[in-house]
Amino acid sequence: MTRGVIASTGPVDPVAVALLEPHGDIVCAPDITEASLLAILGNAIGLIARGEGRISAPVIAAAPLLRVIGRTGAGYDNVDIAAATARGIPVLYTPGANARAVAEAGMALMLALAKKLVYWDRQLKSGNWRSRYGERSADLEGSVLGIVGFGSTGQMLAALARPFGMTMLAHDPYARAEVAASLGVELTGLDALLSRADYVSLHVALTPQTRGMINRESVEKMKPGACVVNLARGGVIESLDVLHEALVSGHLSGVGLDVFDPEPPDVGHPLFALPQCLTSPHALAMTPGAMTKIFWVLAEDMASFFRGERPRWVVNPETLERGS
Repeated sequence: MTRGVIASTGPVDPVAVALLEPHGDIVCAPDITEASLLAILGNAIGLIARGEGRISAPVIAAAPLLRVIGRTGAGYDNVDIAAATARGIPVLYTPGANARAVAEAGMALMLALAKKLVYWDRQLKSGNWRSRYGERSADLEGSVLGIVGFGSTGQMLAALARPFGMTMLAHDPYARAEVAASLGVELTGLDALLSRADYVSLHVALTPQTRGMINRESVEKMKPGACVVNLARGGVIESLDVLHEALVSGHLSGVGLDVFDPEPPDVGHPLFALPQCLTSPHALAMTPGAMTKIFWVLAEDMASFFRGERPRWVVNPETLERGS
């Protein structure tokens, strides 16, 4: 009998290879195009979705033996969940596995914006020593941090920010009051958070409800001079135009973006020419420790599924309930 294949849209960490090889041969697509993925799916019993690789309905349909899909990360908007569910295929993911790395990235962006690190670096390197007399950095102490999305990453961000002496707010309809209280965080509505926060940090999954939640209307509700940091999904922000207009008008004083919609973004957009906009290519949470943990959690769950055990993190648990 031909041995099954566990296909992947990108390279697989050795820790995952060790856990999954007993169940199938690991085969990576040469690139993220749908065509290259389709070419390796004939005997695929498992599929790992990482990076920008999209698991569309045609991809799922092209794998007749497919039993399980694993997504590296907390977001799974690049997987057609409806198509997988219709086939009875569970989609596994790794919520919280990289929470520390994402939260540290959030702190790094807030500190870089508050302390104007890019500005000072450019001034010194251009020989403008006297710039120190005409500009000032800001303090995090005494400012208000608004965390939109209070899951594992939002909670970790609160824990990291607490020693900085910030007042902390969070908005999340599913947040537990006792958890927020233990971290010194006040739960509040989104509008109230936007109107009070000096720093708005986004940590929500991309869903129909959260897509475009940061738009012209919501930005207008923000405190003048606020900064926005997005480490969630690019689609949470309606468009780059919204941020560009707010920075040019001075309503926002800074933006830090690690995620975009689409990815990669069009860097010819005028937003990217503004010094108040800090960016990175969806890379800030890809630390060695975080990636190893993500792959370990995912591979453990996929291996559990292949052994006939119930995996821990399943997007569509109804596929397990009906015995698929």
